[in-house]
Amino acid sequence: MLSTLSGKHPAAILALADGTVFIGQSIGAAGQTVGEVVFNTSITGYQEILTDPSYCQQLVTLTYPHIGSYGTNGEDVESAQVFAAGLIVRDLPLLASNFRSDASLSEYLQRAGCVAIAGIDTRQLTRLLRDKGAQNGAILALAEGQAPDQAAIDTVLAAARATPPMSGLDLAKVVSTTEAYPWTQTEWRLGEGYGRQDAPRFKVVAYDFGAKYNILRMLAERGCDLTVVPAQTPAAEVLAMRPDGVFLSNGPGDPEPCDYAIDAARAIIASGMPTFGICLGHQIMALAAGAKTFKMANSHHGANHPVKDLDTGRVSITSQNHGFAVAMDSLPATLRATHISLFDGTLQGLEVIGKPAFCFQGHPEASPGPHDIGYLFDRFIKDMAAAQAARAPAATKKGVVAA
Repeated sequence: MLSTLSGKHPAAILALADGTVFIGQSIGAAGQTVGEVVFNTSITGYQEILTDPSYCQQLVTLTYPHIGSYGTNGEDVESAQVFAAGLIVRDLPLLASNFRSDASLSEYLQRAGCVAIAGIDTRQLTRLLRDKGAQNGAILALAEGQAPDQAAIDTVLAAARATPPMSGLDLAKVVSTTEAYPWTQTEWRLGEGYGRQDAPRFKVVAYDFGAKYNILRMLAERGCDLTVVPAQTPAAEVLAMRPDGVFLSNGPGDPEPCDYAIDAARAIIASGMPTFGICLGHQIMALAAGAKTFKMANSHHGANHPVKDLDTGRVSITSQNHGFAVAMDSLPATLRATHISLFDGTLQGLEVIGKPAFCFQGHPEASPGPHDIGYLFDRFIKDMAAAQAARAPAATKKGVVAA
């Protein structure tokens, strides 16, 4: 228990489905929350992690011990709300200092209604999750003055054990937008903030399975006029918009129940449309081509994962957030592996043979995380430029203007 927090925050209980119990302090909203407990190795970026829709119904353990030192602000968000079901940290610093900060982490969590616990041994918890794999859990933030007695512990344990497994859960349609909307915001720059794309070169339709804002910003930065559509939008409706390319976003949950997305991806790829998928979009593209996915024993969450490009041999440090993966031995003849994880050898990238369609398992938009793999966005742009050139009349290609 942290002496710095003792007496300043009410007690909180974290219970895992295997019966493990941790007692700490509540640093967020009061009440109870449940979800799959996972750990993330990122040193910074807690605000981006909390607002990543891919963390829907997950309790995020941050392995870095000091979380909250630079506070929070209104810009460093990846969606319109906090999607993580809860937060678990070792040490909440008493002071937050950053010229951009407008609220402490604790204040931010309370405003968002997010239950969180601090003051527990996150090293022990991480080792448990590493050895046993992600498992369900529950956090109970007690009322001020309430003791974490056996009755309260029994309540949290029962909640943890009653939480449904992540396998079989279609969460993409839960977190997705309900209506299509345009996106023009570009990347953030110090002293300027976010920019605006007002001279686009490509029309792109982005499927929202839980899209992170910075993915959309990086597409807009590269000249894309984006229309974001709900997860269950039929392929025919998207193709009728006559885009230059289609993007399949990241998102939470099991990809296999997303039959609507798999069907749409299959039709879009078959049309020859340039297509780029990230994370859940990667898995959906693989399923659309006939591959299989599986629930990982040890999921990938963090900003320090080495990935090898099989074509160039280049090794990139990447940001990851997924609990499902595409089975390497299930790839049909129409799919080719392009990237693998150097942590565990799992598949990280694919391309559809003979089609301008490819995908990546990690989060190349680096929010939070490194920028090493951002070149995949440039590849998508090149695919769309090539498709535009192929559609141009022969005379235009030669620079001849018809009389």
